[in-house]
Amino acid sequence: QVQLVESGGGLVQAGGSLRLSCAASGRTFSRHTMGWFRQAPGKEREFVAVISQSGGSTYYGEFVNGRFTISRDNAKNTVYLQMNSLQPEDTAVYYCAVANRWSTLAVTYDYWGQGTQVTVSS
Repeated sequence: QVQLVESGGGLVQAGGSLRLSCAASGRTFSRHTMGWFRQAPGKEREFVAVISQSGGSTYYGEFVNGRFTISRDNAKNTVYLQMNSLQPEDTAVYYCAVANRWSTLAVTYDYWGQGTQVTVSS
């Protein structure tokens, strides 16, 4: 079983930046695809970004438009999401998750963190 703990959320003004972190337990972190998702009130969970086991491949949701960067440090069992040029519509709870294969679909992810709130004020 994998446990995930997100951190780094908070309140930021439009145009600002945040860096989310997700620390994973266990010794098999480097074997897993890692993803970030978000969920705003009243909306479905939305794919944000995914990174391969080695970190060599990444993919983003269409709304990202080059503003976010996903990365990972397998030595630290941690995945990151650097978010720049944040807008009020980015306000949501952000979750990291673990999958055994490359995917942008939430249903294919097996373990989830508790989420971290990101609020962007206008």
